[in-house]
Amino acid sequence: MLRLLLLLLLLVLLYSPADASVPGETPDFYEDEATGYGPVFEEQPVETIYPEESPEAKITMSCRARASPPATYTWLKDDMEVDLDKESDHYSMMGGNLVISNPVRNQHEGEYTCVATNTYGTVVSQRASVQFGYLDLFSSEERLKVQVKEGQGAVLLCAPPPHYPAELSFRWILNEFPTFIPLDKRRFVSQTTGNLYISKVDSSDSGNYSCIASSPSISKSVFSNYIPLVPLAERPIRKYPADLKVTFKDTTALVGQDVILECFALGNPVPEITWRKLDGELPRGHKVETAGAHLHLYDVQVEDGGTYQCEAVNSKGKDYHSARVSVEAFPEWVEHISSAEKDLGSDHTMSCVASGKPQPHIQWLKNGELLDRKEMSFRSLTFDDSGMYQCIAENHHGLLYANAELRVFACAPTFERNAVKTVLAPKNGRALIQCRPKAAPKPAFSWSKGTELLSNSTRVSIWEDGSLEILNVTRADEGRYTCFAENDRGKANSTGSLLVTDSTKITLAPANADVNVGESARMQCAASHDSSLDITFVWSLDGQAVDLQEDSQHYERTPNGNSDGELLIKNVQLKHAGRYTCTAQTPVDNVTVSAQLVVRGPPGAPGGLRVMDKTDKSVALQWSRGADNGSPISKYSIQYRDSSSGDSWTAATTVPADVEGNEESAMVVGLIPWTEYEFRVIATNTLGTGEPSSPSAKERTTDAVPVVAPSDVGEGEGSSKELTITWTPVQPQYYYGPNFGYIVAFKQSGELEWRKVTLAEPEAKRYIHKDASLPPQTEFQVKVKAYNRRGEGPYSLTAVIRSAVDTPSEAARIDGKALSATDAIVWWIPLSQGNVTGYQVKYWRSHEDSEGGAKTLPVSTSKGNHTKLVELWPNSDYLIEVRAFNSAGFGPPSERLLIRTKKPPPKRAPMITGHRLKGTRIYIAWEMQQPEPSEASIDWYKVLIRNQGHTNGHLYTTSKQSIDVERPKEGDFVVEVRAHTEGGDGAVAQIKIAGGGPVAAQALSTLSLLLLALLCLNL
Repeated sequence: MLRLLLLLLLLVLLYSPADASVPGETPDFYEDEATGYGPVFEEQPVETIYPEESPEAKITMSCRARASPPATYTWLKDDMEVDLDKESDHYSMMGGNLVISNPVRNQHEGEYTCVATNTYGTVVSQRASVQFGYLDLFSSEERLKVQVKEGQGAVLLCAPPPHYPAELSFRWILNEFPTFIPLDKRRFVSQTTGNLYISKVDSSDSGNYSCIASSPSISKSVFSNYIPLVPLAERPIRKYPADLKVTFKDTTALVGQDVILECFALGNPVPEITWRKLDGELPRGHKVETAGAHLHLYDVQVEDGGTYQCEAVNSKGKDYHSARVSVEAFPEWVEHISSAEKDLGSDHTMSCVASGKPQPHIQWLKNGELLDRKEMSFRSLTFDDSGMYQCIAENHHGLLYANAELRVFACAPTFERNAVKTVLAPKNGRALIQCRPKAAPKPAFSWSKGTELLSNSTRVSIWEDGSLEILNVTRADEGRYTCFAENDRGKANSTGSLLVTDSTKITLAPANADVNVGESARMQCAASHDSSLDITFVWSLDGQAVDLQEDSQHYERTPNGNSDGELLIKNVQLKHAGRYTCTAQTPVDNVTVSAQLVVRGPPGAPGGLRVMDKTDKSVALQWSRGADNGSPISKYSIQYRDSSSGDSWTAATTVPADVEGNEESAMVVGLIPWTEYEFRVIATNTLGTGEPSSPSAKERTTDAVPVVAPSDVGEGEGSSKELTITWTPVQPQYYYGPNFGYIVAFKQSGELEWRKVTLAEPEAKRYIHKDASLPPQTEFQVKVKAYNRRGEGPYSLTAVIRSAVDTPSEAARIDGKALSATDAIVWWIPLSQGNVTGYQVKYWRSHEDSEGGAKTLPVSTSKGNHTKLVELWPNSDYLIEVRAFNSAGFGPPSERLLIRTKKPPPKRAPMITGHRLKGTRIYIAWEMQQPEPSEASIDWYKVLIRNQGHTNGHLYTTSKQSIDVERPKEGDFVVEVRAHTEGGDGAVAQIKIAGGGPVAAQALSTLSLLLLALLCLNL
């Protein structure tokens, strides 16, 4: 019986630790390293677009959570649990991932959520949709032909086929792939509709156009049927005002996204497009792209929202459009929950605060279940409050999740992981010995030194968290200190030591210093310290640590022993001025000392620069003086730039000429009227010239009467009964005001009255006066001047010019013949009229081509009365006509001449069957197959013998199929044989012969090779 009692007592001692839990209560979850934790997502499902034509017939939705014990997973589709057993044909699980095999749109499209669970709780992943991407083919219907007059605008509709997702990119091809339409000021492809816009059509736009729609999400492109575009010639080409056909709608973007706004206009001349923000400046990160048609806003922020306007302008008019860009924001955490372990019975609050636009609302989940609570505050926590918590911030842009585990625990105090440590404290300083046992509820604390129980006094304090503080430490305070902790579940203690060291003291302090920019300064600092401790010196400038490595160009520590921390400041700059603090620190204590460094240098930038008044040639500026940096400002200089200056600045002429340092205003003179300027001011003192001020806001000088006249007034080419006056336009900087244009004055020589015409086009450079009764070559006096809304400028020098000649009135008599299969010659009898400058030869195949596809060839009178036509089709009928022309236009066409080109020469080359060298001569023989019926018959053969490496040689002709001729006297040579026909020369056969015999043949037949082999065998 005694033995049984002793055994029971031993078992109780073995299984009852010194700080035991109260019987029947839940043990401490975190007592050892094997403690588990709830699921934490490492991978969550993402939005997925599955191409319907994908060769990989499966979709994988990812889900992986870190958890101990490992998590188990379930999946929800549209908030309904996915039954893997019932739908095993399509659904399966790999780890936590959901695999959808052979997906079907109407069955598997929807929103999916992953749920991860273990014994500590449940968390729900973010929602992710599965959508099916597709891009159908374009309609097979034939596209209608588009006919547009030259100078008018054209719109070719893309009409993209049904598709998902909505984002497509568009390009257009002309005639064949991959000839893509280049985008410029005249041509634009809308990335919203896919349509192709041509602001003004010209003859080069003729062709067949196809729209390519590409879906980046599913990597697929489709082509539309071709749309024929036929420009219709119109003379003269009319001009049309700017007309915006592509505009942007009210747009909502999210913070951080890029936004592209589109604008494009039709018109002739091609309109210029400019952009502005009506309620402020354009954002700093904007770019105008695609020849002005795109305004690209990068990384938009809330302040970038507002009303944006595009304006299209040409000389005939303007058009503009405006719409709003609203910038909203996806939910973003300002404050969110984090995992915590809390004492049983304590209070706890979990807080989630989110920003966004519109303002998100917050929902709470516990273990995957929705809670009907706006905030999570707990009074007197219980074990049931443990679990996995999620807060969800939601607005119409999306959801944001934050996850945390709340662990409610209770345990007796234990120092197992956080024992009381040995502490060092400086003599006469402060010692703090921490006592941080793990315990719940919070324990009561007491301390002892050796066997002496400590209590609060003027020098000794026991803090609420258990820490022991001792002030004015002396050597007598050294010793072993024990912390006792006790709560209703048990008690424990832990012992540490206090060691007292010598205090650190500054022995050499830095002195205040005053230096100029570019000089050096020394800041001294030395300290005494406990010899058993290491000491380091740290410098800071106005509270910011000095990084000796990063700024080694200016800062250097001088090596003067362990107890010296002197700082050398090299090539001092204004930014180095301020209060320098030296901190001498050991592992136990630290001490600081400071000194002021004054740096004198060039002045700082003036501020507040603004235009106070302006005239047509001057502006009055005012500014605020900047920092003089220790040396009085002696003078100011002013600079300006305009739109033509780029990034370069020009020194301004001022009144007074020298702006003294005590001035804060000046007049800039010598400016150009009606010009937009920016200004900046730079201050100078005896130590140098400072940084310039920020540029002023752009200001335009007032308008004035123009003073520059157009130059190079003269005569231009024109049609019959026309007087064409040309000039070089005035440069825009000399417009001097709005409503700029030209007044053209002209009169016949001998007349008294000048006729005047007003042209309201700043870029105009010609005027055509038409008069049905005007004789050709009539002499006129002409002059041109500029005007704007302020008045008229001076006339140009008067020029004497003549009206246009009449167009030729006679038709030429022509003849011609075919020279070969591809060449023909045409000639004509020159007209007796003296006003002909040349002849136009027009030719086309009579059956295959229409006259609209004819080719033309101009021939000036200086080149004679004939021309050669080349690159014709063999064996084809060509129609040819000739008409005389001059600057006024074309005369009537000649009668059409029909010429048929020759049949082409044989495609097959002669076959050289043998050759023989005999003394200074060579004998060559060949065979030739009969030409095809479609080929020309053979007239004779050409034989060319030339030295190797030369292009020229001796050419022989023969009607036979052999020839005996002189060979070159020395070196290797080449023999070429070809047939000649009326259609030209046929293919060539060639043999290379060394000085003593043949070395290679490029056109040897199979028969020749066989003969050569037999000859070798006989030998």
